[in-house]
Amino acid sequence: MLSLVPTPPANAFVGEDQLDEIQSTFPLDVFFCEDCHHVQLLDVVDPAVLFENYVYVSGTSPVFVKHFEDYAAFIIDTYAPQPGALVFDIGSNDGTLLKAFKKAGYQVLGVDPAKDIAARASAEGIETISGFFSPAMAGDIKAAHGGASVITANNVFAHIDDLGRVLDGIAALLADDGVFVFEVSYLVDVFEHSLFDTIYHEHLAYHTVAPLVSFMAAHAMELIGAERVSTHGGSLRAVAQKTGGGKPVAPSVAQLIDLERTMGLDKAETYRDFGLRIDVLKAELSTLLRASKDAGRTIAAFGAPAKATTLMYHFDIGADLIDFIVDDSPLKQGLYSPGMHIPVVSSSAIEEHKPDDIVILAWNFATPIMAKLDSFKASGGRFIVPLPSLEIH
Repeated sequence: MLSLVPTPPANAFVGEDQLDEIQSTFPLDVFFCEDCHHVQLLDVVDPAVLFENYVYVSGTSPVFVKHFEDYAAFIIDTYAPQPGALVFDIGSNDGTLLKAFKKAGYQVLGVDPAKDIAARASAEGIETISGFFSPAMAGDIKAAHGGASVITANNVFAHIDDLGRVLDGIAALLADDGVFVFEVSYLVDVFEHSLFDTIYHEHLAYHTVAPLVSFMAAHAMELIGAERVSTHGGSLRAVAQKTGGGKPVAPSVAQLIDLERTMGLDKAETYRDFGLRIDVLKAELSTLLRASKDAGRTIAAFGAPAKATTLMYHFDIGADLIDFIVDDSPLKQGLYSPGMHIPVVSSSAIEEHKPDDIVILAWNFATPIMAKLDSFKASGGRFIVPLPSLEIH
């Protein structure tokens, strides 16, 4: 349906001692189901390769810290879990969301396959199991803690190959009156804003509401809420309960299904047109960067999110164009980008090397990034924001 350039795993950063090694790339082909209208990758990379040595943490972004604080408040205010009840987070990362629940007086527990990050979260007071969530783990947790009043899974519900098995585990662990809340990149936003770079091997599924309703129903769960939120350029926040849980289905569920059908997301030809739009964006950005380089300008990038790997490979933006990538995460600094092997450095490199242009690869944070680097702009520097549409500031 839609074929992007094969890439290495999007977070497969390497050290200097690995620069002579050629990293394996994997197909990045997106498929559409004519029956249920779900969209997903069929090529599955071993999740241990993708996640056990993960380098992304939520807590380094003030935007995401605030988002998760607001997220916890939304769940508490809307669904009123009893004080002291268990909140369980699947893919809890560094515990940023659970910290907000713990501060509000809840018992918290997380699970994450990234061993070092899980250990660090536990050391900081957020008990975190290192591993992949499963029905067996759900049974162990329920035996030790009782049912969970709230289960969350943020930016992980698209990452799971056997999603039905995981949903069965969620249903088993969830209290009878509990809620399962998850956020995931929303295909409506991916399509509407040409956010093709959110397609990478960690993201196996590209969710819309209509297929989720039938999927939940097949696993003794019921989708009762769905709303659009702004994270990652546009996400879906979905809420589910056990079938017959008693909470009403919000009108937003039917409203978003109507929107999806209006946009043609239940038709294969819609996605073929999407591919043509991506080609136009590629031509625009490639022309701009190569003209800048030919004019003798130096180009750096800001942000090394997973999505940057897809964008750089599909748009053929490599070390011949980008001198270095700035990222605020200490876990990425000193490493080299997946496949392209562009050095990732701290923001001090901007003042040291004084590039003429900065391509903001973390485009969903473009506004705060540009505000933070106002001295770069004041000294004559130029910001290039590649998506949702090409902008020069």
